[in-house]
Amino acid sequence: MADTTNFQAATYTSGGTQREAVALPETLFDGTINMPVMHQAVKAFMANQRQGNAATKIRKYVTGGNQKPWKQKGTGRARQGSTRAPHWVGGGTVFGPTPRSYAEYVPRQVRALARKSAFNARAKEDAVFVIDAFNYDAPKTSKLVALISRLGLENQKVLILTDGVKPNVHLSGRNLPTVHVLPYSDVSTYHILWSDVVLIEAGAIGHTLAPVAETEAAPRVKAEKKSRPAKAAKTAAEREEATEKKSARKAAKKAAPAAKKSAAKKATAKSAAKKPAAKKSAAKKAAPKKKEK
Repeated sequence: MADTTNFQAATYTSGGTQREAVALPETLFDGTINMPVMHQAVKAFMANQRQGNAATKIRKYVTGGNQKPWKQKGTGRARQGSTRAPHWVGGGTVFGPTPRSYAEYVPRQVRALARKSAFNARAKEDAVFVIDAFNYDAPKTSKLVALISRLGLENQKVLILTDGVKPNVHLSGRNLPTVHVLPYSDVSTYHILWSDVVLIEAGAIGHTLAPVAETEAAPRVKAEKKSRPAKAAKTAAEREEATEKKSARKAAKKAAPAAKKSAAKKATAKSAAKKPAAKKSAAKKAAPKKKEK
């Protein structure tokens, strides 16, 4: 499926200042999107990343087991020929993985068509931006972070394609998990489809843009917090009543322990007064009665 539309890409400086839009090259961005070819290219790319070094030993490679564990007849047990048979613990593995290559070959023209389709898919989503030049004298991650935040791409996966190999740009984005920096000539279909937004350096697609003065980023306005409704102001009389209630509570708390102590003293005094009487009555009962003459 091909559309004869000319794509325009928003253009920015390396500091995030917006410039006039630039037309993307028609030879690459012609609207072609071939889904089966993109699937084939991505599947081959992911397969080629596999090492294929998983390995297990069959019974002939496992150490030991050269002797019969017991004689053939007379033991009452099943006959066994080796302790390294697959059904023994420590024996060989049946149909286990062996080192192999998972490499898939995709013809050059098919890879080019898949790459072209991926670029067109991102261009249709308005997810292709052009950066005039990445002229970094030294690696500086903060510069790249400032550019991404100024473009409003903080929560998106960003693919940066430079005009040739630029180590300073690569080192600046190496520590950012959602940013991937590649030379334009090395990009694959997988990397384009992995990203949400593609930033292409102008020189990589044949544009030479004159430098433009950088402008400062507009400060972001924080959303105002909703203010809670203010409580009605208390009158002086209400305040006096509240303070009186508090003082009364405190006085009651202080008076409660004293009352408990006085009650306890009274109870002990009563019990002490009752005890002698009880002793006297017990003594009267225990005293022997005098005999009458």
